[in-house]
Amino acid sequence: MDKVGLLKEVEQEMIQNRGLPLREANLVFGEGDVNCSVMFIGEAPGFHENEAKRPFVGRGGQLLRRLIRELGWLEQDVYITNIVKRRPPENRDPSPEEIEAYRPYLARQIEIINPKIVVPLGRFSMNYFLPEAKITRDQGRAFKINHRLIVPMFHPAAALRSTGVLDQLRASFLRLPRIIGGEVFDANVLVSSREVKPATPKQDQVSLF
Repeated sequence: MDKVGLLKEVEQEMIQNRGLPLREANLVFGEGDVNCSVMFIGEAPGFHENEAKRPFVGRGGQLLRRLIRELGWLEQDVYITNIVKRRPPENRDPSPEEIEAYRPYLARQIEIINPKIVVPLGRFSMNYFLPEAKITRDQGRAFKINHRLIVPMFHPAAALRSTGVLDQLRASFLRLPRIIGGEVFDANVLVSSREVKPATPKQDQVSLF
């Protein structure tokens, strides 16, 4: 079965799993190129995403998509999704239990798509991959985890509230083509060869990578 078919199977399993939390909201699975080099992962859908059943379509999502286009890429060239696939009430932060419940599905998305670079957007998404990282310190840096590069960045919604955050987010975006190309980075970018272990999945779950 090809990648599209495998992802469709994962989506159908989520639809049928009545034990998943937040089932009163619409499922927002993800969209983009299943053969992409870069996969963007936010934390959870918001109001507009729940209505459209698409990730990152509100104001923050429009900024994300504009930054992608500023690189000369098309939105269809990347894959965009969230850790939690349904909207928490009142756009609150996803709970640890919700993140854990949706973990195996994101793990399988990553495994199937197999991007070169994962870009977690915001603190919750970053700490999913890098539990000890700090967003203000580590955003824009590249960490090697089990042979995959993780490049955390500020969430676009945060950039809408602060020009300084927007400038840093745009600068981090501009590094992405260089990271893909494997170029030598300046002192502001860290490429770590250390193995950073993801949170241990439950016994019946697939590994994160």
